[in-house]
Amino acid sequence: MGRSDGSSWNKSYGDKVRRAEAKSAGFRVVTLEERLEAMARGVSLREAKHAEDLARARGKADSLYEQVSAAVAGFNRVVAEQVPDLEVVVNPPRIDDKHLHATQFDLERGRHRAIVTVKSKGDVTLVGPFRLGKSEGPCRSFSIDAGAELEDALGDFLERFLEEAVAP
Repeated sequence: MGRSDGSSWNKSYGDKVRRAEAKSAGFRVVTLEERLEAMARGVSLREAKHAEDLARARGKADSLYEQVSAAVAGFNRVVAEQVPDLEVVVNPPRIDDKHLHATQFDLERGRHRAIVTVKSKGDVTLVGPFRLGKSEGPCRSFSIDAGAELEDALGDFLERFLEEAVAP
């Protein structure tokens, strides 16, 4: 939205007038596609600086995802015999919903959610458990290299999620 004094509208209108004048004078006018391509080149150069850290975060997220998926698959096998409606879904890693420089995967059953986020700056954050539509949290963060401490916290995190997700 523009400012109350109308200056952003005036700027936009002025830009349109200048482009129209340039076009009528025989100058080439930059198209929307060309403007966005130029912007994309700038963004690509800026983000390329983060590629190594992002790859490390993605690798850690993939490793945690494999570990969590295997554990949840065992849970699902056991509950499927008696109560298949309690199946938990582990969604594959993707770019984090809130942070461009992070990867996340999440667990869901009904309205219950839990998120594992791995940031390029070297943090692993366990978010939840929480209910969809409610505030996310609680959150616990660890170094990407935390080892046994992260392993223990991940076990506690999954148990809390499963207890809440299957509670009547």
